[in-house]
Amino acid sequence: MTISSNRNVIRWVIIASSFIIISLILWNTYSFFQKFKAEERVKIKTWSVAQNNLLRSVYENLDEDVDPVTTHVLTETTTSTPMLVIDKNGGYNSINLDEEKLKDPAYISYLINKFSNENEPIEVIVKDEVYQTIYYGNSPLLKKIGYYPLALLLIILLFASVVYFFYKSTKTAEQNKLWTGMAKETAHQIGTPLSSLVGWTEILKTENVKPEYIAEIEKDIDRLQTITDRFSKIGSAPTLETLDLVAVTISSYEYLKSRSSKLINFEIEHPDTQIPVSLNAQLYSWTIENLVKNAIDAMKGKGNLKLSISQIEKQVFISISDTGKGIPKQFFTKIFEPGYTTKKRGWGLGLSLAKRIIEDYHKGKIKVIQSEIGKGTTIQITLKTI
Repeated sequence: MTISSNRNVIRWVIIASSFIIISLILWNTYSFFQKFKAEERVKIKTWSVAQNNLLRSVYENLDEDVDPVTTHVLTETTTSTPMLVIDKNGGYNSINLDEEKLKDPAYISYLINKFSNENEPIEVIVKDEVYQTIYYGNSPLLKKIGYYPLALLLIILLFASVVYFFYKSTKTAEQNKLWTGMAKETAHQIGTPLSSLVGWTEILKTENVKPEYIAEIEKDIDRLQTITDRFSKIGSAPTLETLDLVAVTISSYEYLKSRSSKLINFEIEHPDTQIPVSLNAQLYSWTIENLVKNAIDAMKGKGNLKLSISQIEKQVFISISDTGKGIPKQFFTKIFEPGYTTKKRGWGLGLSLAKRIIEDYHKGKIKVIQSEIGKGTTIQITLKTI
């Protein structure tokens, strides 16, 4: 059995044990509630018997003193239970109720219905006639006990939420460490053949090779060095410097244009003036490349691709529009989640990395501002200028 399967077994044992414990607590609480309620009914029945004895002594033996036990029961056993006693003539007597409110007949009717729903009324019978009917509600203590299971469930839900978010954040942190380690190892592995390529390029310069060929090779070597540097910086706080956003964007865009299908019509609109922004050039270029490559994939290598740069006061907007298959509105935010992809290949990390680079590192925003199925999508980056 693997470590992972052992952890799953332990997790399910903990969940099952917690469920059993919670069930036992709720069952015991319910049992205690029912027992306490039954004891209160016994108290009220005892009170009704004492009331019956009092009424009989009044009607049968006017000169006889009331039994002390009866008096004690009538005065001491209903210290908290609300009671409404209605006699056969419609008169009433109340215990533990607001006398001012009882002056309203509607309130009396309300109490009768409320108490009848909480507890079955008890009749006081004198000489085979129902002389009084006792309506009583739950005592304050019984009400508190009734709320206890709800409070317990709420506490359990809050505790479960804390555990869930802690587990989720821990798992995310572990995944981030894994991706960071993989990225740094990738950068290390690329570095060795890259150094060899640099050496071979220098040798080619001494041979009879066309300079333009060597120039293109050097561009790709520089590109690989940039990619290596990007991967090596994952997990580290990037250094931002004041750069011309227009120049950096054009450089990344033109590089992809020269190495993409000729069936794609590349277009770019930008102001003639510089736009100074705090940037990490390598990470920002990575974002532009991810967005452009996604647009190319969405168009299946054929269509119109437009990048536009505009500035309004202290904000600059970089929009990338394609004529691809489009994105359903319910997926506008989901496409930026790690692992989400509609492609048969790839891990679905491109847009997630783009979101992290723009929002976490550059304190900007990235979102889908427009998309229509079968017509295309526009994704916009918003950054603050200096």
